[in-house]
Amino acid sequence: MKEQVESYFAYLENEKRLSYNTIISYERDLTHFHHYLDKNHMNSIQKVDRYDLLTFLESLRDSGKADNTLIRMISSLRSYFKYLSQEEIIQTDPMQYIDPPRKQKSLPKIISLEEMEDLLAMPDVSTPLGIRDRAVLEVMYATGMRISEMINLSLEDLYLGMDFIQVLGKGSRERMIPLGSIAKEWLRNYLDNARPLLIDKNTQEVPHVFLNYRGQSLSRQGVWKNIKKMAQEAGITDNISPHTLRHSFASHIIESGADVRVVQELLGHSDISSTQIYTKLSKERLTEEYNKYHPRS
Repeated sequence: MKEQVESYFAYLENEKRLSYNTIISYERDLTHFHHYLDKNHMNSIQKVDRYDLLTFLESLRDSGKADNTLIRMISSLRSYFKYLSQEEIIQTDPMQYIDPPRKQKSLPKIISLEEMEDLLAMPDVSTPLGIRDRAVLEVMYATGMRISEMINLSLEDLYLGMDFIQVLGKGSRERMIPLGSIAKEWLRNYLDNARPLLIDKNTQEVPHVFLNYRGQSLSRQGVWKNIKKMAQEAGITDNISPHTLRHSFASHIIESGADVRVVQELLGHSDISSTQIYTKLSKERLTEEYNKYHPRS
């Protein structure tokens, strides 16, 4: 079965042109699945039927896996067996009559305006790295961009004279996001006074906007660690991540009256249902505040 798996991943990379992270996710799921087959002495993929797949999925549920994990596994297996069927490696696709559990949409975690102000005040702006961290926080909160979009931001994507940033989002879709005056001020401060000091003079200049202390592109892990550390220093007890800033951006501007369609465009959501969850969150927060402060609630 090793050759079939290898040819499948070559297909995903070269023909489907899926992202590296998506392929890694599929690889992790199929490795788990094939370990299960080996453990149960099932050495031929052609003999795997619907009952075998249901038994495997049930074993995941019995081990305590969440519905979202099962949904992702089913998606991975569906893609895999569809490929095997197309290549006539198997006669029938045993996944075609297996439905995933209904995905439970959990409300995103956000922080309050007061907590956001405390977080923004944390970087030590007397140092180049502190100015960089303040600029990172301000830009992420001002634009709602994803962490991957932020770390891949290049100098050519900045249109500060027009108060816009160009972002390359999911599916290679470009969008222009307005940049507020405060975020623009900190970004200019970083570009003029901090970034030149972070550039490694011994190597070719990196085109990305945000750099680490070695003059290389800032990594996803680096941003996550910095935000987690600053949140703890700010006394924020919730376990937040860079995506918390994106959620907070969307929730705060919807609470302030922004149209959900505008927020959808800013976030780069292809489906408005992904954006409408912030409307629900805003209503829940409104009810919470009402119940907390109204004398007859």
